[in-house]
Amino acid sequence: MSNFMRLSDLDAVPPQLRGAYVAIGNFDGIHRGHQSVLATLKGRAHAAGVPAVLLTFEPHPRDVFAPTPFMFRLTEADSKARLAEAFGLDAIAILGFDYAFSQIEAEQFVSRFLVDALGVTGVIVGADFHFGRQRRGTPKFLQEAGARDGFAVQVLDLMDEGNEVISSSRIRAALSEGAVAAANRLLGYHWFFDGCVVKGDQRGRELGFPTANTATHASFQLAQGVYAVRAKLGGRLFDGVAAFGKPMFNNQRPPFETHLFDFDEDIYGQTISVALVGFIRGQEVFSGLDELMVAMERDSAKARELITTARPLGALDSKLGFIA
Repeated sequence: MSNFMRLSDLDAVPPQLRGAYVAIGNFDGIHRGHQSVLATLKGRAHAAGVPAVLLTFEPHPRDVFAPTPFMFRLTEADSKARLAEAFGLDAIAILGFDYAFSQIEAEQFVSRFLVDALGVTGVIVGADFHFGRQRRGTPKFLQEAGARDGFAVQVLDLMDEGNEVISSSRIRAALSEGAVAAANRLLGYHWFFDGCVVKGDQRGRELGFPTANTATHASFQLAQGVYAVRAKLGGRLFDGVAAFGKPMFNNQRPPFETHLFDFDEDIYGQTISVALVGFIRGQEVFSGLDELMVAMERDSAKARELITTARPLGALDSKLGFIA
């Protein structure tokens, strides 16, 4: 049984987490670049005989300073915590980020959170990490603080692939274009998201394709189209085909509609986790319902084929349990 811990503040850090090695950053997606940071974190923590802790922030700082939230998030807080646990960390601390938090001076951040609250043995950050008011806390500043306050600091370069840095923004762009395979490769696992099952217009049920619908936020910028998916509902795992976008009907803020194969239960109000296995096609407008139903049968067959041939993209993917 995992002893993984999730903290929402650092006001009363459990004694067993004091002296931890800590990685700090937004870590949206916990992609392969982030995973290289976390692998170093685990190695350093193990060598020092201390816990490995991820320190991150919610909501994303960019959304705090925008008029309305706009960021297409790869991982909300719950997903980020699930990934950190699957990666084998000891804890995640998710600090609430707002304007007042952004005004904490870099010196205060170090003394309040790293020294007083956590008593860190060491800190690991990426080369682009900045913190504190007006982003004055640079990697160089952190190294100087560590030398003064007695904790190690390691700054890691960003990971490249295809002459481009592996970044959350690059993955968001891939997903918004329907490039699921490329996004999953950069993530190192099959991208997933959680949602509460809500009532839809029941049109899928009438057509013989009942769907579990999850509401989407305005910032959910996944490409509209049809996807092969695997879904978790409670402790159960299902294969399915999903559609995002309704070009033949009301296409304003469409839900994400997941048809689970060989499944017919009332699951309204339950949380479903959906992982994208592959992109099948973009949304199309058909001449009528008969043509639409033929396309849905074809999409289902293609989804089954993609799911059958899917393989884990790494150890983290296997631990998440969507792909065997």
